[in-house]
Amino acid sequence: MRVLVVEDDRERAEAIAYGLRQRRIVADVAVDGSDGLARALVGDYDVIVLDRDLPGTRGDQVCERLLESSARARVLMLTAAAEIEDQVDGLELGADDYLPKPFDFRCSSLGSGSCFGERSRRYRRSCGRVMWYSIRLSARRLAAARRSS
Repeated sequence: MRVLVVEDDRERAEAIAYGLRQRRIVADVAVDGSDGLARALVGDYDVIVLDRDLPGTRGDQVCERLLESSARARVLMLTAAAEIEDQVDGLELGADDYLPKPFDFRCSSLGSGSCFGERSRRYRRSCGRVMWYSIRLSARRLAAARRSS
């Protein structure tokens, strides 16, 4: 199992990598989007933990480029933008999961290992559009209901 952590906060990136290594998972770190994209395109990674707010090439752009490529890694978006709309946007970009910062490693899909299962983002993106739009609509209704109460 190989994981690439793309996070501009080096300390956080190393902490995530350390947690993965404690679980006997090979973890590499990139601290900007350009380096992360280059590594992701040539490395044989199973999972890419991807910050959305990266210097250089932004995380959203990295995710889109990965979808266009032959890379088969699952993408876990990691970001401080934790609103439902932000999460839905990240999933619509092709991410497989969304981890809002801060997160507890033990309670996350990284810590539990649930992010390491097989799933094709390309399949979900093409066949799951209705589901994701339904989630987006539900999120908007929930936000509207909260504003009106």
